[in-house]
Amino acid sequence: MDLCDANVLVTGGSSGIGFETARTLIKAGARVAITGRDAVRLQAAAAELKAHAIQADVSVAADAQRMVDETVQAFGSLNVLINNAGFGSFAPLVELEVAEFRRLMDTNVFGAMLAGQAAARRFIAQGQGGNIINIASTAAQRGFANGTAYTASKFALGAMTECWRAELRIHDIRVMQVNPSEVVTGFQARMGRQQDADGTKLRAREIAHAIQAMLEMDDRGFIPELTVWATNPN
Repeated sequence: MDLCDANVLVTGGSSGIGFETARTLIKAGARVAITGRDAVRLQAAAAELKAHAIQADVSVAADAQRMVDETVQAFGSLNVLINNAGFGSFAPLVELEVAEFRRLMDTNVFGAMLAGQAAARRFIAQGQGGNIINIASTAAQRGFANGTAYTASKFALGAMTECWRAELRIHDIRVMQVNPSEVVTGFQARMGRQQDADGTKLRAREIAHAIQAMLEMDDRGFIPELTVWATNPN
């Protein structure tokens, strides 16, 4: 697609991969709306990016529908959803709390489903195709110690991506998935984990570059899934 024709909704767009993706797509000519739960941080990000801000919680069905409706009101249509909102929670099985597991699934899985559902309905109604890119993780490909909740959410997102792809191709809707390995963002810090930004690990801009490339392919083709690794993360 020509990104000058793109009307994009990025969930979780006030920081990290979502923020950098919005920046990259706006620079390429797209009109971009970003969502977030923190109104102050969201407005600051939108002002810096010159994006349209929509305060919303993707895990709330009414919010998921409203953010699609507000994007259409702002831009006239919607043809790209970047399903990026999510967080991590890590604990060994013997200490894992069900309430925390459910909270994570509400955002990472049910939130992605609600956003995808609202966007797909809009794409089908418009009859002009569309694009959904789900931001998963290399944790969608393999499990690891203490990762029960997080990897379960990302495996589930990968499964949903495959189902949506099978359902929506007949409507010219491209459903794609990006699996970043470790990226230097505030993601780890928000969980109280240190991250050594040594200059060799992935940055959000590498993931944004991958997303831009996936979207810019002519609409007759698409990249179902793309995994991004740091070359030598040490």
